Amino acid sequence: MPGQRDADEATIRQQINKIIEGLRDKDLDSLRQRYTTNVVSFDIEPPLQHVGVDAKLRNWANVFAVFETVDYEVRDLTLTVGEDVAFGHAFGRLSGTMRDGRATTGMWVRVTYGFEKTGDTWLIAHDQVSVPLDVRSGKGVVDLQP
Repeated sequence: MPGQRDADEATIRQQINKIIEGLRDKDLDSLRQRYTTNVVSFDIEPPLQHVGVDAKLRNWANVFAVFETVDYEVRDLTLTVGEDVAFGHAFGRLSGTMRDGRATTGMWVRVTYGFEKTGDTWLIAHDQVSVPLDVRSGKGVVDLQP
């Protein structure tokens, strides 16, 4: 059903936009509405996985504790949409003003999303955030641009 898939893709893109708005507003309640209860997140900070929406929201709460103002940008979002599951990938960048007044442009990361559809609602069931690794040094490469 191409028409339904187009509508579903538009709805998923709206969910991503609502995440961006929730981050800019530092609104954990809004963010909670974008994830499944049992979301599994392979986020940028330890541990290796964060299981459940409360664990995912703790990561965002940690960001809000460090940032006075938050901005988030998504570039090149590409989606593949099925009947009740979808996946996507993009580049994301968290930036803003730190609580100590320093402005930061942040770094670009790679983001992968896995969505589940329940009724008419698309929620993130899995996400993964990563930076490329310099194998020789064992350090993340954080100065790349999309």
